[in-house]
Amino acid sequence: MISGQDLRTLLGRRIQFYRKQRQLSQATLAEKADISITFISQIERGIKYPTSETLSGITNALGVEVCELFQEDKTPAEHRNILERFKNDVLGTVEEVYKVYKESGSSS
Repeated sequence: MISGQDLRTLLGRRIQFYRKQRQLSQATLAEKADISITFISQIERGIKYPTSETLSGITNALGVEVCELFQEDKTPAEHRNILERFKNDVLGTVEEVYKVYKESGSSS
């Protein structure tokens, strides 16, 4: 079983990959994503995990879809499986948050 730390590390590496591919500094990405440079650094190093809102800001700043952070053509099958599970976990969390939000709005 994969640990949460391993998942954070994989996501951080993908964010760093796209950032460098686009020749963005951490400062520029942080500004575009409306978060601190420290937080970008912590995400890339696998220390912190972004919320779905923060992840959305990062992907918008990088010009990629969220799913692209979980796709890596040249990774071993095991890594692709890990990324797929992580992607499903994130999507499940987003769906749960949306459901709670929708339910709270409909009770007003």
